[in-house]
Amino acid sequence: MSDPMRPRAALRTAVVWEVLRDALDRRVKATGRQALDVLDAGGGSGNFAVPLARLGHRVTVVDPSPNALFALERRAAEADVADRVRGVQGDAHGLFDVVERGGYDVVLCHGVLEYVDDPAEGVRNVVAALRAEGVLSLLAAGLGGAVLARALAGHFKEAKQALEDPDGRWGQGDPVPRRFTAEQLAGLVEGAGLRVGAVHGVRVFADLVPGVLVDTEPGALEALLKLEEAAAELSAFHSVATQLHVLGETRESTEA
Repeated sequence: MSDPMRPRAALRTAVVWEVLRDALDRRVKATGRQALDVLDAGGGSGNFAVPLARLGHRVTVVDPSPNALFALERRAAEADVADRVRGVQGDAHGLFDVVERGGYDVVLCHGVLEYVDDPAEGVRNVVAALRAEGVLSLLAAGLGGAVLARALAGHFKEAKQALEDPDGRWGQGDPVPRRFTAEQLAGLVEGAGLRVGAVHGVRVFADLVPGVLVDTEPGALEALLKLEEAAAELSAFHSVATQLHVLGETRESTEA
């Protein structure tokens, strides 16, 4: 609780966690199983996988980085959930070389589409990992947030470049290969055969607020978290969010 990085971590993940936990609860009720099978594609060192395992779910993490998977193994052991977390080396393109097709109740695809060669193929692959009734949690970099950030930093040419670039990049030094609008992500999810259950803007304000204010002003973190949650569902703020979260649901799970 005294970790100085905790406030920033909470701001980055709070909205996604709220949506994801609600989706998990609904799947638990629908399946009658307390432990779901979860695939975290590109899950790295387990920022989501380990907390999900703490909730009692079985989580498979696929990531191309051996170092990230080693950190995942260590983190899972420290949290005493090593028996519910499995890490395998792989990527979205060759997903079914390492995991079962149609074997998961929930699939997370967070921070992956920005880096794959073909985002549509990436989404189709992770969707194919879902059971007939399942949920996809998709998180990717938002175009509008990058444009706004560059403009507020005084880099107006770079802001305009990001706005006009097909991949949403502000220049050759941009570390993010690709960004998306909410409409683009929703289109990818629907194109893979899922229904879009919800779209949320993530880090609408958090990246714009001075860190010293959040860390030192009494009540500022809680108030900012509540503001983020309130704005997340409003489409007007999706266009300026740093990240965008789309919840996709199979047709069967929607009808259940």
